[in-house]
Amino acid sequence: MAATPPTPPRRAVLGLGVAAALLPAGKAVAAARSVVGGERLGRHGVQVAAGAPRLPETNSLSWIVADADSGEVLASYNAHRRLPPASTLKMLFADTLLTRFDRRKRHQVTHADLADIGAGSSLVGIEAGITYTVEQLWLGVFLRSGNDAVHVLCSMNGGMKKTVRDMRARARELQANDTHVVSPDGYDTPGQLSSAYDLTLFARAGLRNPDFRHYCRTQVARFPGEKGETFEIQNTNRLLGEYDGMIGVKNGYTTNAGNTFTGAAERDGRTLLVTVMHPESGYDEVYQEAADLLDWGFDAAGRVEPVGELVPTLSQVRAMAGGPPADGPGPRPAAAADGSGGPRGSARRWRPSSWRPSRRSSWRSGAARCRSVRRRAGATPGGAGAARAAPAETAAPRPGYATWYAAHPAKVP
Repeated sequence: MAATPPTPPRRAVLGLGVAAALLPAGKAVAAARSVVGGERLGRHGVQVAAGAPRLPETNSLSWIVADADSGEVLASYNAHRRLPPASTLKMLFADTLLTRFDRRKRHQVTHADLADIGAGSSLVGIEAGITYTVEQLWLGVFLRSGNDAVHVLCSMNGGMKKTVRDMRARARELQANDTHVVSPDGYDTPGQLSSAYDLTLFARAGLRNPDFRHYCRTQVARFPGEKGETFEIQNTNRLLGEYDGMIGVKNGYTTNAGNTFTGAAERDGRTLLVTVMHPESGYDEVYQEAADLLDWGFDAAGRVEPVGELVPTLSQVRAMAGGPPADGPGPRPAAAADGSGGPRGSARRWRPSSWRPSRRSSWRSGAARCRSVRRRAGATPGGAGAARAAPAETAAPRPGYATWYAAHPAKVP
């Protein structure tokens, strides 16, 4: 006799109730089994199409490679596994708040703005009494991952609690149902979780905003200090300026989360996204694996069948379905199995020729800048991507989404 499936959480039941109201009769069971982005993304282990190029060796707890434009997920490993996100959660913070303040707006920081910053937080060096522009605050968030800059922007937004509510609402709109926000800056907090899939959704949504793209690709900036002086801040994304075509997005580290990284790179008009969460073998491994997976993605893109999709927003889904505007949470994805350890790939380490890191590169040893990057003819990091206009979030999804959702009606709440 088959085992009785566990009862889904109340939030999931409510979300599926909304979905069931818009679905034809008889499809409620399919809705209950739905996984955001496709059934394969809910499975444990490596998901890649048969006949694809050999994947690089990895030891992360979770990763995903996807095409930012088409939304196709080219390969994944435990894509929906819920893990602490660290500062990669700042992508959702930025995507939620960026449009609320003019970048030229000035704000004089108070001691109250800087209250309750977690011990050991990464800081950009904001001081009470100094006036900053919103643009400078965002540079502090993106370049130095400054929790002090996050707290000031939260204060401008009405406080931490309101910002948490806003971020949760935005996550629901993006169908990032693995994510639970507790602290807007990504600081280790009980219950704060996300997934490689959700972080990739945040990056994709954020990159549609030209300001988001500008901030995450900026390598160096001047930041206000005391007595009218300024000091230099540098982007902590170690692949920015080193990996061919890298255009952002965000890295993170906490004791609980380990190293996390979401990156975007563009070559020959194609933009790929990669997210790597918690490699088991050290700080630099998150960049190594991200670079290897991006190289694999550029080699495989257009030649492999996708294993899933990055879903559009609920507003876009309802627009396609002719339904009402979003007013509540969508369906919660089926829980992915939480196996420990990462895939070992092949016995030999597959190394594409487009990016060969040196043991003496700057992000491995702190010595000279990486000299091993092989620039393709006419290509500079982010060169083509900078000039291309970011698509509006309200733009209609590509036709493939309509076909995909017709075959997966459980995704339409």
